[in-house]
Amino acid sequence: MDELLIRGAQIMDGSGAPGTTGDVGIRDGRICAVTTETGRQARRVIDAAGLVLAPGFIDIHTHSDFTLPINPRAEGKIRQGVTTEVVGNCGFSVAPALPGKAELLRDYLAASAPWLDFRETSFAEYMDAFPATSVNTIMQAGHHTLRLMAMGTDDRAPSDDELRHMQDMLEEALQAGAIGLSSGLFTTPGGYASSEEMVTLGHVLRRHGGAYSSHVRDEANRVFDAVREAIAVGESCGIHVQIAHLKLSGTDNWGGASELLGEIEAARERGVAVDCDQYPYTAATNPLRNLLPTWVQAGGMAAMLERLAEPETRQRLRHDIEAQGFNNFGRIASWDDVRIAISPHQPQYAGQTMGAIARERRSDPLDAVCDYLIEDQGHTRILITSMAEDDVQTILRSPTMLVGSDGTSLAPYGVTGQGKPHPRFYGTFARVLGHYVRDLGLLPLPQAIYKMTGGSANALGLVERGLIREGYWADLTLFDPQTIDAMSTYEKPHQYARGIQAVIVNGEVVIDGGEHNGALPGRVLRRGAKGVDDVESGARR
Repeated sequence: MDELLIRGAQIMDGSGAPGTTGDVGIRDGRICAVTTETGRQARRVIDAAGLVLAPGFIDIHTHSDFTLPINPRAEGKIRQGVTTEVVGNCGFSVAPALPGKAELLRDYLAASAPWLDFRETSFAEYMDAFPATSVNTIMQAGHHTLRLMAMGTDDRAPSDDELRHMQDMLEEALQAGAIGLSSGLFTTPGGYASSEEMVTLGHVLRRHGGAYSSHVRDEANRVFDAVREAIAVGESCGIHVQIAHLKLSGTDNWGGASELLGEIEAARERGVAVDCDQYPYTAATNPLRNLLPTWVQAGGMAAMLERLAEPETRQRLRHDIEAQGFNNFGRIASWDDVRIAISPHQPQYAGQTMGAIARERRSDPLDAVCDYLIEDQGHTRILITSMAEDDVQTILRSPTMLVGSDGTSLAPYGVTGQGKPHPRFYGTFARVLGHYVRDLGLLPLPQAIYKMTGGSANALGLVERGLIREGYWADLTLFDPQTIDAMSTYEKPHQYARGIQAVIVNGEVVIDGGEHNGALPGRVLRRGAKGVDDVESGARR
């Protein structure tokens, strides 16, 4: 007898194939039957008539390592159908934190993880100690973190010893089961790295079968060169490359999505293993300081804050921004397109734009930004509207584009319910299925599900996950295609998605009748010789 039977669902198996009506049986954490035969018995039966059953959604690009330890129920993600999160992206990872340097890492990540405790840890110790959560997690080592541990925030090439140190730390993370290395070449300290440094680390990945994901060096005026650089690392090292949250940022660059996708497709045609992900919104989110040129952050947070108080620094910033727009974001219409999301030391400003704050203070906008960063100790996080909806839709329609939230697991209560974060944290997957599939008809439902499940599993090298197949792990999402939608907005972001009826992780029901039951069945999935979550090669709970 099955432990659980989902009866009469429209099964969309994650391959992109059309759905078929049938039953799915679950036993011992795995799918034991996918059948159209009636009469199968189970201890519990879920009537799924009129609902779609899909593999659990894989959020291929997240930063939930910043919040899962304090929000292990992962409500904001699992309530939109996510069962697996890939963390440690954009070069930011919580480990390793070497002796005497945990505080340095805490200060560096404070704008993204203001409530997280940091402690000294190796990558293996970090993975072993990761708490029980409602979702599966896949870890990456962050290049920013490796560089910070090896050489701080210096704007220079590493010495031979420092580069060897980064290689050793990366190797330790890979041996512990990390899937690979992520980079964020758009900001400090990773932005000070040359392509040669990344290729050197790429060869470590090659030796261990690891992968490379990159928030590329520029998503605005030099986005084509930045994407080519990421592809070149993968091509020269013979490793898989994931280009993070593909976009064309800044008004000067709008309309180039098809050409950019063509560059990526050309690389795939010549044999480069390259994938991309996207979140379906026109606004990005980042620490406020990252809008400024990288030179202003050289030497660390204290040095930056001291520098921002100097009139000559502000004059140089003003000149650079007028000439080129914002670092990584390009030109925007006005400072009213920059909105405070989280401000640990000035929470009363959450939701206000920098334009409004400048007007309230009767200040030049750039002076207001510099003053605000000093007052908030550099820890402010913002939303910035910098993309065109036409480009967002063109990228989403691309058959090979995968879906990733670039967000953290939040909840409307507790410390993670503070501020006004990006609505993608709560709504990415539901927005694709509701707004873009059902309402706009931008792409077929089976294809959209593939982008969230089978496609992502293939890109990550997951073992027996991402498809509805007998013998695969029972990570499943049951939803109503007529009602699924993102409720989170820029004004009221802390709202769960609707339309998710049930979510099952490793065979255990977590979302039951639309409500979270408190279960924490998620696993840390580790890279082994045969792929991610390769139990025979050392993966463990």
